[in-house]
Amino acid sequence: MVQASAPGKCILFGEHAVVYGQPAVAVAIDQRMSVGLEPSDVWRIDGMRFDPSRHPHVEALKQRLWKDGPPLAIKIHGDIPPASGLGSSAALSVAASAALRCARGRQIKDDDWAEGWTAASPEDAYSGPWELKKGDFVEVGAKAVDVDECAILAHAVEATAQGGRASPLDSSVCAHGGCIVLSDKIENDLNWIYSRSLNGVSWEVHSVELPKSTEDVWLVIGNTGIHAPTSQQVAYVASLIEEHPDRIREIETIGIISRRGITALVEGNMENVGRAMSENHLMLRNLGISCPELESLISAAAPSSLGVKLTGAGGGGCMIALTRNPKETSEAIELAGGRTLISRIAAQGMTVDFEGESTLWNPFE
Repeated sequence: MVQASAPGKCILFGEHAVVYGQPAVAVAIDQRMSVGLEPSDVWRIDGMRFDPSRHPHVEALKQRLWKDGPPLAIKIHGDIPPASGLGSSAALSVAASAALRCARGRQIKDDDWAEGWTAASPEDAYSGPWELKKGDFVEVGAKAVDVDECAILAHAVEATAQGGRASPLDSSVCAHGGCIVLSDKIENDLNWIYSRSLNGVSWEVHSVELPKSTEDVWLVIGNTGIHAPTSQQVAYVASLIEEHPDRIREIETIGIISRRGITALVEGNMENVGRAMSENHLMLRNLGISCPELESLISAAAPSSLGVKLTGAGGGGCMIALTRNPKETSEAIELAGGRTLISRIAAQGMTVDFEGESTLWNPFE
């Protein structure tokens, strides 16, 4: 038995604009997705026979990390609502990649990893099976798991599921945890982690050490209960900009707002962080990706919050409120018909929660 988990995420600034290279900020939340693996006679997910069409993220990771491997029973559980802008699919992909790597082990050759996963683009991340000879050593268990690998594999399968338009924001936050900033350039005052590129768009991925002034604020997440697949919303914005090229200015304005929000975060000025969040929402609403249900929850939360906005792709899903009064804000959202979750800002990233004494499959033997 092997089990790994990863957090969901909330985007504070920059959704949709990040796909076009603009900066964006997201934080990991307390809600998590867990993936457990154990040997089985046939492939199963949650007791049912595995259907690749119903679980494309798992199928993509299976092809990359477990091709020709023995069948597994996969158990998925967590408290991240699906299709709600909270990174459920990225958290699943990160947790599944960690669990598969832990169960498989990693070939070591000449004191180095023999598997070259560090491609700059998810288009090249494990594009096919390896033709590796038996190595000198196989690292097993959690020691074989690497957070950067989980991030790039999750980005690869997210991009596949979203028609090649996915940014690395969700996958990076769900893997690393904390606060992650994407930008079109390396930000000297932030901790640069790595570069990512896809379909001609490049991002520089950074982490941010949040000051103590963020510890007295909370995120209250309001769920409309409306499922809004990210791929459809991303395609809608792409079509809008293609038909009306001047709308790219709204995308660029979101980028400007995001930069103001990043500065406020680094300084610990949570009032300005909230203001930037609310301004960001106005631009997203102008793009047409909000909905009456989201607007109702946002209006209810605003009086007790520093800032409010939709989070994720829009069209339904969730909104978030930055607040020092989480109980009051949560009650207001629920009175308006939403279901709430409360989270700290910048929760822990991917973890291996349980590992067996040996690999479930060693393809190098």
